[in-house]
Amino acid sequence: MTTGRTLIVGTRGSRLARRQTESVVALLKEHCPDCRLEVRAVRTTGDLRPEPLSEISGEGVFTKELETALLAGEIDIAVHSLKDLPTDIAHGLAVAAVTRREDPRDALVSRDRTPLAKLPRGARIGTGSVRRAAQLRLLRPDVKPVPIRGNVDTRLAKVESGEFDAVIVAAAALSRLGWLDKAAEVISLEAMLPAPGQGALAVETRADDAEVLRIVATIDDRDSRLATAAERAFLRRLGGGCRIPVAALATVEGSQLHLDGLVVDPQGIRAFRGGVSGDLDEAESLGERLAASLLSEGASEILEEMAP
Repeated sequence: MTTGRTLIVGTRGSRLARRQTESVVALLKEHCPDCRLEVRAVRTTGDLRPEPLSEISGEGVFTKELETALLAGEIDIAVHSLKDLPTDIAHGLAVAAVTRREDPRDALVSRDRTPLAKLPRGARIGTGSVRRAAQLRLLRPDVKPVPIRGNVDTRLAKVESGEFDAVIVAAAALSRLGWLDKAAEVISLEAMLPAPGQGALAVETRADDAEVLRIVATIDDRDSRLATAAERAFLRRLGGGCRIPVAALATVEGSQLHLDGLVVDPQGIRAFRGGVSGDLDEAESLGERLAASLLSEGASEILEEMAP
């Protein structure tokens, strides 16, 4: 498999985004050794604006500019953290591959490697995620989640400087940067469910570019694609994005898929959690079914209260 074109691979400019894109480029070269690939950084709204993500209107704050560049033909491939990609992608584009998922859990980085259970009362824990903050309040109502923005390196530096007692970040982000040893703990899934798609990378192309679609499809991981499809269907049915505390994780065992999902109010007082299992070919319907179940149990009240 080869192409006479030089394929432009778009990415955000952060160290983590570049590392993720390097891993995708390496996979593509493994399957298409003669392909010519060039990486190009694209600045997104989320990179340019410093306020909390929940205060930025619209979806796709880390992906929209990359999708615009794809549609304009300025790049041929875009690499995203799948959790950043809206459940409804832009018309004319396709997720051609979801690469093999890394650890989907969250991790705590603290001074002196103090685990969450032993942090002092009133500890300031940085997180830019309403999902993490809400679950943190469920676990430790005596600590203080504090909004934080910036790249992973910036967040860790704020712990080292004493501005925060700890931060919560994706374990996969630390792993990709070679910094997993900095974590005081990787938080259990029983204590904190991840964002839908966390730990997975989405590789997006133009839907009508058959040549690139064919090349990128060679690096698709079936289990990761189906698991994240269930999670994203759950999120889509709830009508949520990064502004509401929704968490989900699907696992694949043989021909079966199991999905856990959670909706929690921002104060960490009310939480609705459930699970559902079924055949792999039911991935999206399983996500929709679990969302409907939690909505009927009372999660709809949380979503209605948070509606703009």
